[in-house]
Amino acid sequence: MPSLNLEKHLWSQGLSRVAGVDEVGMAALAGPVVAAAVLVAPGCRIIRAVRDSKVLTRQQREALVPLIRERVIRVGIGAASIAEIRRLNIYHASHLAMQRALRQIGEYDHVLVDGKRILDPTFAPGKHTEVVKGDARSFAIAAASIVAKVTRDRLMAKLAARYPGYGWEHNCGYPTIDHRTALRERGVTPFHRHDFGTVRILLQAEQTELGLMQEAAS
Repeated sequence: MPSLNLEKHLWSQGLSRVAGVDEVGMAALAGPVVAAAVLVAPGCRIIRAVRDSKVLTRQQREALVPLIRERVIRVGIGAASIAEIRRLNIYHASHLAMQRALRQIGEYDHVLVDGKRILDPTFAPGKHTEVVKGDARSFAIAAASIVAKVTRDRLMAKLAARYPGYGWEHNCGYPTIDHRTALRERGVTPFHRHDFGTVRILLQAEQTELGLMQEAAS
């Protein structure tokens, strides 16, 4: 169960405003990458049900978001669009989403970031700590993972109404069997990531087919 041990260690050093940040949507074939930042301070009490968002059901995550907002100092949300993912690559786009989430919470002393070493210069040296499997260790990071997941799931459900048939309301843009099947049958939408796996293969196949048709016509 995530604890406040990492946060308490920072608080003991006088770093009273500690943020946890996490992102979701890195491996999806469609949709933006979304990040959330959660600001906690001494006196914060954990919510026992908070876990890594991936081990919770959709209903559990939805129920926890208002509890998290009540318990922490502030919550921020940021995202990077499809165009930004294409321009920057998913690694840097995820950091852009994190920075946007952090700007939403205002001033902070230190950031706990889920994941391995961050080389992005937007994360100032000495003001952040990378925590491997942070959403299983830090309450602030786990809370951020839940908020980010719920936010992105709701967004993908809205996009599913605009582009039905891909199952985004339940697969959230990840490469499930039904999503890959729909891609082959329905084609690529403006919200698909053209450089990702199945999407790239399908686009290459379409370009090859178009080229062969043009050659045959000539």
